Amino acid sequence: MAHQFLVELGTEELPPTALKHLSKAFVQGVEAGLKAKKLSFDSVKPYATPRRLAMLVEGLAESTPTETIKVWGPPAKIAFDADGNPTKAAEAFANKNAIALSELKSENDGKIDKLVFSKTAGGEAAEDLLADIVATSLANLPINKRMRWGASRTEFVRPVHWLVMMLDNRAMEGEILGLKAGNKTRGHRFHYNQEIELLNAADYAATLANTGKVVADFSIRQAEIVKQVNAAAQTLGGTAVIDADLLDEVTALVEFPVALAGKFEESFLSIPSEALVSSMKEHQKYFHLVDNDGQLLPNFITLSNIVSEDPAQVIDGNERVIRPRLADAAFFFDTDKKTTLVAQRERLKTVVFQAKLGTIFDKTERISRLSKLIAEKIGESGTLASRAAELCKSDLVSNMVYEFPDMQGIAGYHYAQNDGEDAEVAQAINEQYMPKFAGDELPATATGSIIALADRLDTITGIFGIGQKPTGSKDPFALRRSSLGALRILVEKEYDLDLRELISAAAENFNELSNTNVVDDVITYMIERFRAWYEEANISAEVFQAVSAKGLSTPLDINNRVYAVAEFSKLAEAQALAAANKRVSNILAKMDHKPAETVDHSLLSETAEKALAEKLAQLEAKVKPLLDLANYTDALKLLAALRQPVDTFFDDVMVMTDDDKVRENRLALLQKLRQLFLEVADISLLAVK
Repeated sequence: MAHQFLVELGTEELPPTALKHLSKAFVQGVEAGLKAKKLSFDSVKPYATPRRLAMLVEGLAESTPTETIKVWGPPAKIAFDADGNPTKAAEAFANKNAIALSELKSENDGKIDKLVFSKTAGGEAAEDLLADIVATSLANLPINKRMRWGASRTEFVRPVHWLVMMLDNRAMEGEILGLKAGNKTRGHRFHYNQEIELLNAADYAATLANTGKVVADFSIRQAEIVKQVNAAAQTLGGTAVIDADLLDEVTALVEFPVALAGKFEESFLSIPSEALVSSMKEHQKYFHLVDNDGQLLPNFITLSNIVSEDPAQVIDGNERVIRPRLADAAFFFDTDKKTTLVAQRERLKTVVFQAKLGTIFDKTERISRLSKLIAEKIGESGTLASRAAELCKSDLVSNMVYEFPDMQGIAGYHYAQNDGEDAEVAQAINEQYMPKFAGDELPATATGSIIALADRLDTITGIFGIGQKPTGSKDPFALRRSSLGALRILVEKEYDLDLRELISAAAENFNELSNTNVVDDVITYMIERFRAWYEEANISAEVFQAVSAKGLSTPLDINNRVYAVAEFSKLAEAQALAAANKRVSNILAKMDHKPAETVDHSLLSETAEKALAEKLAQLEAKVKPLLDLANYTDALKLLAALRQPVDTFFDDVMVMTDDDKVRENRLALLQKLRQLFLEVADISLLAVK
């Protein structure tokens, strides 16, 4: 018989940014516990509000399945002596399984005869197991810091107040976190702050909604918020910008959402919109509105946790709260504009970037030199790149960034415009931190791309240079993210730049670095970041290894080769040629000398070796122009035609013949074959092991 199991833990308000994650982990823990006990179930429905974590398990089995288990003992020849009497080994096995010696039996386990005891396991009632399963899941929740309350030694993320555990229409017995289970939940803190008796587990969500004024389902509550926010925005003639993280947080703050629209003075729109959005989003949890052109409107939408009899008062309160924040932003912005970025930059001389690597001012000097080098290499303005690099960190000491840290770069962009700097310099200051995360946009301007690249390379080189490369768990300077960002810029902007040259130049900009292998270490580290990149693109590790085996250091070139090899690996000829290359590689590796660089055609006697030599010569002439253009995809497609002559060669020709000259000539032919493929990658690494 299938049952419905309801569990709800009532708490003080849970951390809003963690609620969704806690709910998911709670459900996963219970599911894992049920599966570990072999208790079958159909589905689990999660519920989560600021004051409760709950779930409803549908189709739960009444008990664990019964099964016969064979317990194997010592071999029969050890269990009994020559006269057939039980030995101490047999006595120990009997005592362990609580059976009489006369009940001992032996059976063949597929190899030898052993003592065996068959027993029935399972059949445990689900009701007897559920409390422990729930308790274990709660104990394993990802809570960074647990708290205690009152005189109790019980610990949880927040104080707990009630516990519901029901099987169908009856309350279960049990105790978790010092609370005795029952069938009484509680309603909304303001609208129905009293106990509610649940008559049936299946009615949990409906009872809370109808009686308790609580929308228990996180996803339903979130959908209702989106609906209300969009409706309010439409009434105001705008579009609400609904950030996913903010939406999750707001959903975790209310049990009965009510969207309310407010406004602020249009004069505040003279402030950079990013500062206004930051004030509304980060500090007040408001959704902002934009018009059809994407311009910020002087309105916001907030979520209330109550249905107010006088919503105008609630709106007025929210407007009075946001007004001082916006006034502060306006003051900071106006004050900062009275000082130029050039003047602000002088203050960076007292701001330490890293104790062994100098100040932020020193960093801008290094970025400037490296940016100028990069600009010259890709045919862009070194003057603009150098200027943008010098000013790119000046806004870090501004009042605006001090109050709104996420305005870094953005504030600098506005101040550069105010100072009359070149438009591209101003834009580059804004773009220097792009991409900020995986999938983020790259800088739109060449100058922005250059200083974003130079900044990252300077940081990575400096940190590696003082021996503080990231470990598995610690990456305080976000070097992994910086490396991926730099690689994306180089590849997606199609900058044909050699990392070795850039890292060497970056290293020379430092007065002294303790790590003498810094260039090689940084290149190895950065190129290795490609591995995860290609995994996400569903390109096999073998393809990346085939290219990385060449020890290249130009990311754009590496990327082109990887995609070319990935396409080659899909061809029908790929595996045979990979295996052949591996065979050739093994043969050549055993040689104590290098074969000749040229093939003596007068020594070719076998039809198969002549055919291979002829085909190699034909393809070499066709492939070389493609390789010169870095057209690796078409080059490998042409080389796929070598499969038949290579297969025939290995079938018909003995390479290691007794004739020294013929042997050496055949080795030279194989080396020529291998070198032709190695112009692109070591495809021997594609061979199936």
